[in-house]
Amino acid sequence: MSANTPGHSRGLKKTHKATIAGVAALGAAALTLSLVPGNHGGTETEPQALAGTQQVAWSYDANSPQAKALAASVNEQQTTIGLKAKQEAEAKAKAAAKAKADAKAKADAQARAKREAEAKAKADAKKRATEKAAANRSVTRAPVFANNLDGWIREALYIMDKHDIPGSYNGLHRNIMRESSGNPYAINNWDINAVNGIPSKGLLQVIYPTFKAYHVAGTKFDQYDPVANIVAAANYAADRYGSIDNVNSAY
Repeated sequence: MSANTPGHSRGLKKTHKATIAGVAALGAAALTLSLVPGNHGGTETEPQALAGTQQVAWSYDANSPQAKALAASVNEQQTTIGLKAKQEAEAKAKAAAKAKADAKAKADAQARAKREAEAKAKADAKKRATEKAAANRSVTRAPVFANNLDGWIREALYIMDKHDIPGSYNGLHRNIMRESSGNPYAINNWDINAVNGIPSKGLLQVIYPTFKAYHVAGTKFDQYDPVANIVAAANYAADRYGSIDNVNSAY
């Protein structure tokens, strides 16, 4: 059919253009069919075949079921391609967002670990400083005592306190004054101990066996040493009488 056939527009509609591939496919199919042998065993002439082809091509109708099916197929393919592209874009965006979130989480974790390590180091340093200060406070220097009766008693009490030996300043002083009048070199050469060859010596008049048995480490091993004498005698009195404070006579 020619282009001037009544009832048809000279120009192609938008739908025709969108389905031009379908037109070409249908034209090729028509050409193939026109070359198939007839019922009488002969073939149509070339002009007849061309005429048939032109007729099929120009009689294409966009509203036909075949055209609609073809258009639907094209639209479906386009929709599928568009959906796939959208899905790929969303997947890439999601992967990028996840990578960014992971990087931020890692950076935050590293920063947090660094802060915690710095805080711990600071706390440890403060703890060590506090412990050192406490140790320095606890390690007190031994006081310096006067080299007289008052100083000897006070030094003896200092040592007795370390060894849990009971006794008071007044109890020691009272017994010292009764036994030796405060003379660290006093010696008893007349009592039974002297007769037995072990005279009482020192501020609290202790015999050698008693001094040896009750001597306290850290003091001189000398009966005449005032501090060693007091501490050994107080140690003996604590064992025998509970405390030097309980002694009010010869012991």
